[in-house]
Amino acid sequence: MVRGDRPSFALDGRTRRPPRDRPNAVLSFLYALLRGECAGALESCGLDPQVGYLHALRPGRPALALDLMEEFRPVLADRLALTLINRRQLRADHFEATPGGGILLNEEGRRRVVVAYQERKQELLEHRVLRQRVPVGLIPHVQARLLARHLRGDLKDYPPFVYR
Repeated sequence: MVRGDRPSFALDGRTRRPPRDRPNAVLSFLYALLRGECAGALESCGLDPQVGYLHALRPGRPALALDLMEEFRPVLADRLALTLINRRQLRADHFEATPGGGILLNEEGRRRVVVAYQERKQELLEHRVLRQRVPVGLIPHVQARLLARHLRGDLKDYPPFVYR
C-alpha cells in the first residue's frame, strides 16, 4: 500500500515501544493522539477510561479508551499515516533514530502529522446512527455518548462506528 519512498517506509509488522521503523513511528504517534481524544471523550460522558472490556486492566493504562479507539484506528490513524507517506508529506528526514534502535518522528515530522490530523478531524463523515454528517473529530465523542447510554441502560445495544 506504500506507493511513496518504499525503501525508507518499508513495514515488516507492527513494532512499538519503541517503534523500529518509520511507518510504525507514525502509527504510534497517531495512536497516542487518538487515545487522548478517546479518553477525553469518555471522561466528558462520565465514564472512567481506565476500566475497559477488551483490553487488560493495568495501572495507568486507559483500557476503555483503547477499547473505544479500536473503531477509529483505520479511519483516523492508519489511513492518515498511509496518506502522509504516499503524498510524500513525510520524508525520511522527518525521523530520527534513538540509541536503543527505535525510530521516532523529529519535531518537524510531529508538526506535519499534527497538522494533518487536525485537518482530518474537520472532514465530514456520515454517521449511520445519527443519520447526519459529523466532523471526524467529533465521532469519538458521539460514540462515547452512545456507549454511556448503553451502559446506563438507555440503549439496548451499543452501535459501533462503521466507516463506509
